[in-house]
Amino acid sequence: MTHYVEIAVNIPQVSGVFHYHLPPELEAQVMPGCLVVVPFGQQTVQGIVLQDVAVPEVPETRPVIDVVDAGLVVTPAQITLARRIAETTLAPLAACINLMLPVGFSKQGDKEYTLAADFDPDQADLSELQARLVKLLQKRGTLRGKQIERTFPNNFNWHNSTYRLIARGTITTKDILPLPTIRPKYVRTAQLAEALDTALAAVEEISGLQQTTKTRRMEILHFLQREAEAVDVTWIYAETGANLNDLRRLAELDLVVLSEREAVRDPLAEVAYDPATPPQLTGQQAEIWERVAGGLDAAANRKAPPPYLLHGVTGSGKTEIYLRAVERTLAQGKQAIVLVPEIALTPQTVRRFLGRFPGQVGLVHSGLSEGERYDTWRRARKGKLSVIVGPRSALFTPLPDIGLIILDESHDDSYYQDNTLPYYHARSVAVEYARILGAACILGSATPDVTSFYQASQGKWQLLELPERILAHKETVRVQVERLGLPSRYHPAEAEAESIDLPPVDVVDMRAELRAGNRSIFSRALQSALGEVLAAKQQAIIFLNRRGTATYVFCRDCGHVLRCPHDDMPLTFHEGQRQLICHHCGYQRGMPKVCPECGGKRIKQYGMGTERVEDEIRAAFPGVRTLRWDWETTRQKGAHEIILSHFSNQRADVLVGTQMLAKGLDLPLVTLVGVVLADVGLNMPDYRAGERVFQVLAQVAGRAGRSPLGGQVVLQTFQPEHYVIQVAAAHDYAGFYQTELRYRRELKYPPFTQLVRLVYRHRQAGRAESQARELAARIREWLRIEDRRATELIGPVPCFYQRLDDEYRWQIILRGPDPATVLRDKNLGDWQVQVNPQALL
Repeated sequence: MTHYVEIAVNIPQVSGVFHYHLPPELEAQVMPGCLVVVPFGQQTVQGIVLQDVAVPEVPETRPVIDVVDAGLVVTPAQITLARRIAETTLAPLAACINLMLPVGFSKQGDKEYTLAADFDPDQADLSELQARLVKLLQKRGTLRGKQIERTFPNNFNWHNSTYRLIARGTITTKDILPLPTIRPKYVRTAQLAEALDTALAAVEEISGLQQTTKTRRMEILHFLQREAEAVDVTWIYAETGANLNDLRRLAELDLVVLSEREAVRDPLAEVAYDPATPPQLTGQQAEIWERVAGGLDAAANRKAPPPYLLHGVTGSGKTEIYLRAVERTLAQGKQAIVLVPEIALTPQTVRRFLGRFPGQVGLVHSGLSEGERYDTWRRARKGKLSVIVGPRSALFTPLPDIGLIILDESHDDSYYQDNTLPYYHARSVAVEYARILGAACILGSATPDVTSFYQASQGKWQLLELPERILAHKETVRVQVERLGLPSRYHPAEAEAESIDLPPVDVVDMRAELRAGNRSIFSRALQSALGEVLAAKQQAIIFLNRRGTATYVFCRDCGHVLRCPHDDMPLTFHEGQRQLICHHCGYQRGMPKVCPECGGKRIKQYGMGTERVEDEIRAAFPGVRTLRWDWETTRQKGAHEIILSHFSNQRADVLVGTQMLAKGLDLPLVTLVGVVLADVGLNMPDYRAGERVFQVLAQVAGRAGRSPLGGQVVLQTFQPEHYVIQVAAAHDYAGFYQTELRYRRELKYPPFTQLVRLVYRHRQAGRAESQARELAARIREWLRIEDRRATELIGPVPCFYQRLDDEYRWQIILRGPDPATVLRDKNLGDWQVQVNPQALL
């Protein structure tokens, strides 16, 4: 009897599933979750087996060609999750399954392009782009489509030029499926096969052997005799000066056994950590832990609790709740996933979990090598790891029996994927995944997003609150106080803990500073506070929601702003490189001597960035040691950890940075946080603008005062009366939530409605507009036919960032109870569809 299977092919744009049959030789190897190779049209592609099929949908099925990996690549729960992501985000199922596949292992079909042997450039009539393509193939030979795409990143119509060249016979093509680029790593090993005396005698008896060679080989035998197990041959080379030929000659004499073993590429192998024991909980923590423990026990009995929203101020002890939840989960024989919003946060988080669960923690993030990520994926799949830590991609690690999912800083926008299909929020996916698994889910934040807090206030999620900052236990405080020689600012809490108030916030009206004649980027209050901190040999953080030296560059004669030719984004001046840089696409150019618009010579840099702030600090406080933590300084692997290590070890006095500084860092010696421009972003045309500013201000303020030294925050603003500034300065989340919720209700924004954003991009402005108006007309008709009176269509209008990557952008917003269902199963062509997007810019 023929065995049929349903497969999702690994072509992200293809939304359907397809039926194939298994050849007899593969029937015992293939099951749901396997990665296979199948024919698809004229191509050969990879696909994931979703389920067995009794009767196929087509009369004649094609055979599965091969199995890529012997084990399950996707678990049954992940297949269910992928279907749910596809359903809720309107993304193709293949793109959702691709989230689960390890980097370097999953491959998509491609084409090879070859220039015809009889091509005559003198006889060719080529466009500019065709000529560039031909010249590329002449220079480099046959290329794959993805290689060509990387060469022409801003020319998305190269396919059209290629089609015409193929029709002329100038270029030939061939469908290919690249092999996986990643595989296990093996190292050669050696081990002594005879007693040392016997082996030495055998070497001594070899005639015609030079004395240096004989000595070297005897040193190998002595070294191996001291090792109980097989040794990596590179160690032997380093110890003895031997080479592979020496080892092979000894193996031919049966004196040494040469073999191979797998070398696990573990990014945590060299990470130092201190073993930690659980501290005694305070009364508030104990009450919360009792509820979480009950939920974990219920989940172990297949009665999963609703998600927990753990709302705790910065430094309130949320991490200890996470650690105990993981400990209980592991004791139940299950595994846990712990998500953090940024790679920058992983070093501190990983060390805390390693200290409590040594040898059981795996790390997953995009900054690791493909080999490190692949080996961690394989070890997790085999159940050799119990805890996975990382940003949103770590959620899809195939642990065999997940009992707990934690999202730390669950409000953070980096949990939302908006750069490629599928467009999803890890918070929503984690909640759904926990439901599918029957697992517990904890979402922790000092500043929960309004929608999440509304879910909890309505009883759909369980609200847990830690309103008091608990920073240390009594013995830790005593040691710190003695070392610093200062009176403690802590006050006794419950159990063995001591607490400290959140730092006071001084709101400085920069308009008054200007009226007083202060033209500096620093207010007098911030300058004074920074001087006191430096004099006391303490540390400060200066926070700026920007980077570079100047925000934009303009002509003082005509007002022309220098913009990127590909994006229409203002170019930012960077002093170090003396370059204008586009922070969206990376375009660079030198500073012009004359205005390209009017020819004027008065070109001025306006605004400020992290580089300028750092320069101003150095100028104001000669000899101060500064570090900068922003996009430019953290592009290299390991840069986050190096900067954090330097600052934590007091190799710098002031840390200048952007939003990375606001995310969960624990820096006990920081006593001052200065916010240079607190109101940046408040007036953006986006319904979450106020929420973002409040969150970043509250989070960055929480970096101060985390030791007996205490702390303070100086918040500079041109809008001190704005409600967001007021509630952030008062550490008043409840006040923010109530005010923001009232605005959302009046304006009919989430959580009272749902949104769908549709974006169309095209290199021709007129085409982008016409396509937007055409789709808007179709959607209005769908709304009329389905009588969707509660669903509104807003637009079409140009996006706030109207041109990016040489393409003009128009958008349509749908707002209503469930606007995504209006678009389900509709052919939307090249439109980008985001369900409940995090921004409307």
